[in-house]
Amino acid sequence: MLLLRDVRKSDLPALRSLARVLNSVNLPADERSLSGILERSVRSFSGRIADPWKRSYVFVLEDTARRRVLGTSMVIAKHGTRESPCTFLDVTERENYSSTLDRHFRHQVLSIGFHFDGPTEIGGLVVDPKARGSEAEPGKQLSFVRFLYMAIFPDRFRETVLAELMPPLRNDGKSLFWEGFGRRFTGLDYQEADKLSRKGKEFIQQLFPAGEFYATLFPPRVQQALGKVGRSTEPARRMLARIGFRYVNRIDPFDGGPHYEAKLSEVSLVREHRRLRLDLEPLGDGGRDREVLAGALGAAGPNRFRAVRTRARVNGDRVRLPAEAGRALDVKPGDAIHLVPFA
Repeated sequence: MLLLRDVRKSDLPALRSLARVLNSVNLPADERSLSGILERSVRSFSGRIADPWKRSYVFVLEDTARRRVLGTSMVIAKHGTRESPCTFLDVTERENYSSTLDRHFRHQVLSIGFHFDGPTEIGGLVVDPKARGSEAEPGKQLSFVRFLYMAIFPDRFRETVLAELMPPLRNDGKSLFWEGFGRRFTGLDYQEADKLSRKGKEFIQQLFPAGEFYATLFPPRVQQALGKVGRSTEPARRMLARIGFRYVNRIDPFDGGPHYEAKLSEVSLVREHRRLRLDLEPLGDGGRDREVLAGALGAAGPNRFRAVRTRARVNGDRVRLPAEAGRALDVKPGDAIHLVPFA
């Protein structure tokens, strides 16, 4: 049984290896930046960051038998402030008609926008390539655990949840959209701009065009990729769509990847969250059981969080779990157990 838990400072070597797989803003392949992200997460889980909107939470999936971290995911309580706004490009449509030529054109129009009081963001989901495609479904576990935690503490998160999805990239890892747009206004290549944006986005506000501009002016390949996801991201997009996320006609100003959003209260996992008490008897084999993600708080130390994918049998306000799941969560009969469906 794999264990989902809050990240610890001792996980830095494992996170450094995972960061090399993606090297994103949320999980950069830079030890100093990673150390800061881990420190912030530890202080967020413990409540030592007093302002809940300044917190971010990093989860890991661990194979405890082999003492190996298989992946990680993240929740940023609030993405977008006056000091560091959430930046995006709105995608709208403009129609033009000439009676003289009797010609009608429909154009995609982009315009830059900012959230200064932004949504909660989910991101940083990376699975060790060796663990992908296994029956344990590590990516799904790492995605769902974020919603389990948000369901337990909805007051710590914003009303809207944002997911910025990865678009198709070139074989060399560069963005078609950035090469056709952002580079022309900044003089930076994709990797340089991505790295610089981790420190601040002032250069976007100052150098990007302030008004509307037509996507028709981009090369056809760039136009076709706007708002689309890469092949490896398609399973994540489908999963988010199943639980209530929708494309909101906004794209990332760096790579053209789509923004998907949902109201936290309307995410199916959050709606179906239940808080129950652990029954005295462990769950044996057989019976009509549900597959769930089960979580517990404070089991492995102050402010700790643990969760497992497991079978469960609910009877009123009580739940029975297999003995192995109870040991992994470090809980005893009568303890509070939080459940969301794993389907």
